[in-house]
Amino acid sequence: MTIRVSIDASGGDHGIPVTIAAGLKALGAFQDLHLIFVGDESAIQAELAKHSSAKKQSNRFNITHASEVIAMNESPSIALRKKKDSSMRVAINLVKDETVDACVSAGNTGALMAISRFVLKTIKGIDRPAIMGRMPTMTGHTHMLDLGANVDSKPESLVEFAVMGSIAVEHTENITAPSVGLLNIGEEEMKGNDKIKKTAELLKASNLNYVGFIEGDDIYKGTVDLVVCDGFEGNIALKASEGVAAMMGHYLKQAFTKNIFTKIVALIATPVLKDFKSSLDPGKYNGASLLGLRGIVVKSHGGANTDSFFQAIKEAYLEAHAKIIEKITTQVSLELENQQGKGDNE
Repeated sequence: MTIRVSIDASGGDHGIPVTIAAGLKALGAFQDLHLIFVGDESAIQAELAKHSSAKKQSNRFNITHASEVIAMNESPSIALRKKKDSSMRVAINLVKDETVDACVSAGNTGALMAISRFVLKTIKGIDRPAIMGRMPTMTGHTHMLDLGANVDSKPESLVEFAVMGSIAVEHTENITAPSVGLLNIGEEEMKGNDKIKKTAELLKASNLNYVGFIEGDDIYKGTVDLVVCDGFEGNIALKASEGVAAMMGHYLKQAFTKNIFTKIVALIATPVLKDFKSSLDPGKYNGASLLGLRGIVVKSHGGANTDSFFQAIKEAYLEAHAKIIEKITTQVSLELENQQGKGDNE
């Protein structure tokens, strides 16, 4: 089975040089992958000409021209209404038309969510899409949603996030019944606001492997496979973790370049420092999924380099291979039937 993915080649801070290089790297890694690069055709062709691997893989990618680019600071409403031939819009349209199985973009997050929701619509039974991404932990990584798509979610929406996230984690990570934790200010049942307490009750009554409340430090301990929260808290946690990683790198560099002796120590410790940097590198976990749509859309960090953007393509590939949309649709349909059945019995 060939997995086809459209790439918003012009999107993001670095655009075509990064997206093309990452795409060619992905083609080398996944032999059943086919890509469609969307953007300025002449610029894409010029960039492809710089890579020797492009000629060898020319039968595994196509180019679709798009005359416009959505700026990183552009209003989502303007991008949606006025830029209908943007590389982002055209790449998403290819998902809707079933020309491709998934789309990847490093472009404007607000525009990507607005256009994806307008073009693809949400799965029946899902009120709001959510953004799910990976976070580094002491044991590897965990998954977390929502990371910023919704900043005032109802308890029912948080449960929807948990259902979608659990399915995605199970089938992309091969984890049977992934554990689900609800982010709160404490683990005790009396802690939290009314929304959190109501959400906890709904999660307890679900068929998910819900383990209860978790605190902020549990995210990085790897206490659960999936962390569920509102997009307001989730985005703060995401940005805080990126900031902490940058701060630690800053102080380590400062300490090891203090004098000749610390520079010698740094030279000896180079392999350890490289492993440390790799473990905390946000780019290693790049690729956030917009779950709840009738199609796979993966958001890459806007400033992603080649290796980071490759990770986003990999996430789209894995989700398409696992047929995530079909599985989420089926599970949500079953949940609706169960709720209807409970209502009829009452």
